[in-house]
Amino acid sequence: MLKGNAIIGQSGGPTSVINSSLAGVIEAAGKSSFIGEIYGMNYGIEGFMAEKLINLGKQPVSIIKGLRKTPSSTLGSSRHKVTDDDLEIILSVLKKYSIRYFFLIGGNDTMDTINRVENYCRKTGYDLTGVGIPKTVDNDLFGTDHTPGFPSAARSNIINVMQAGVLARDMQKVDKFVVYQTIGRDAGWLAAATALARKREEDAPHLIYTPEFIFDREKFLADAKRCIDKYGWVSVVCGEGLKYRDGTSVSASETKDKFSNVEFGAMGGASVGLNLHGMMYREFNLRGEFQITESLIMSDFVRASKVDLDEAYRCGEEAVKIAEKGESGFMVTIDRLSDDPYTVKYGKALLKDVAVKARPMPAEFFNSEGNNVSPLFIDYMKPLIGDLPVFVELEKIWVKNRD
Repeated sequence: MLKGNAIIGQSGGPTSVINSSLAGVIEAAGKSSFIGEIYGMNYGIEGFMAEKLINLGKQPVSIIKGLRKTPSSTLGSSRHKVTDDDLEIILSVLKKYSIRYFFLIGGNDTMDTINRVENYCRKTGYDLTGVGIPKTVDNDLFGTDHTPGFPSAARSNIINVMQAGVLARDMQKVDKFVVYQTIGRDAGWLAAATALARKREEDAPHLIYTPEFIFDREKFLADAKRCIDKYGWVSVVCGEGLKYRDGTSVSASETKDKFSNVEFGAMGGASVGLNLHGMMYREFNLRGEFQITESLIMSDFVRASKVDLDEAYRCGEEAVKIAEKGESGFMVTIDRLSDDPYTVKYGKALLKDVAVKARPMPAEFFNSEGNNVSPLFIDYMKPLIGDLPVFVELEKIWVKNRD
């Protein structure tokens, strides 16, 4: 078995539970007989190449425990795409600090980074054990039932849509529609999750549109009109990655990041939600509302899922266990055994099978119209999000007309 120091980094977008995974790695590594010093990358692989390392093994116990209740990426994150020239620099820093254990917490682009670093070290004869800890609110990693960060972001979305739905229902004499846009570039998991806000047919959301389906403007407007006629208003949820049949984005964004992913945020120009809002306004000549939370749901600790926090920590622990067995080139996975009672086990997937790929939602999780979810998806989601708020509505006990 290798003996040496460990480095841990956080990459990509933050989550409410990514620091819980960090705590899991730190505490498990601190008990390892193979790992010496435990370092953290300040601002991901960019900080690592600049030798900006934080001594995690010297942190107070209260800080490490506090990480399990702290959102965002405490080490600082990065979206840097590693180049061939970078690999030589990375190897020199690994050697300089006697690092033999390499852990990164992140999504599919992060898994690609670990895979490339681990392969490069192997080719050059440097012994390095590289293990990935899954993280992404998009829930689009292959090889795992779900990813830490997703349940909490989904829960935040659900509560947002529940509250926005109550507001829109009560304001329907003023605003006839509300559009809620959520992140989700290539997969609709976060948009679809909002279906759990609905307890009755008339509750929000009425329509859900995700990147798994080609967006059809005329069908959308017909769907919306049908709901307005039936309920008096319509709640629409959309994923940011919606595309037309020719592949162009409904957001009209042409801006891309370093990994060639379309940017839907502030740099991305227009947004899907605003464009859907505009379509309904022009078609129906009705007022409506829109809500775009962007990254807020990625760091909403107040609404974090307990299951998510616990599983994120366990994934950190499992990464160290895999590394201690001398197994390199893997990502920790969560494998679901049953929905009720909810039980999982932890496994591993090859990094090369996870890197730079996005897992869409399976077809059986949608209804036949492609504008809402199926009961199977509801069963999948329920164990992940925990109890939701319960709102009441006045009974229509009318005062009798005195005439």
